[in-house]
Amino acid sequence: MELLEKINDAILKHLSELETILHDVNINKLATKTNTQNRTIKQIVGHLCDSASNNTHRIIHLQYQKSPLIFPDYANLGVNDTWIKIQNYKNYDWEALQALLHATTKHVAHVIKNVDSSKLQNEWISALKEPVTLEAMIVDYPRHFKLHRDEIVDLISQ
Repeated sequence: MELLEKINDAILKHLSELETILHDVNINKLATKTNTQNRTIKQIVGHLCDSASNNTHRIIHLQYQKSPLIFPDYANLGVNDTWIKIQNYKNYDWEALQALLHATTKHVAHVIKNVDSSKLQNEWISALKEPVTLEAMIVDYPRHFKLHRDEIVDLISQ
């Protein structure tokens, strides 16, 4: 199986697992239990939506813009917490947030599956001034999703 298809499948597997976990979560735990970054379950889910959205944009741009690219910072300097705060995920309708997670994650998986493999070595420069290839970013996405899925599992079990 091709690399991009494997990554697509891994993302969809993690999403399915997370959706099953979230289906029966105690509503009181959604906005009260926090991880080491002081994020609630709802905020972690919102962050996963933001991550899917930001990565979708990066993946698209890295296939047609001149490499290396520079994107506004999102993940490296704490800006993702600003995104979470501005969007007020803590008070987001739970059903709507789950639907957003489903749609954004399925979309980024679809985009990844359809990447032009000749563009995988195109780079962007992170806020830390480090080059990141499209391939490295795509390969890391399932790990990132699973990290946050596992955080949610830990919070639910508390």
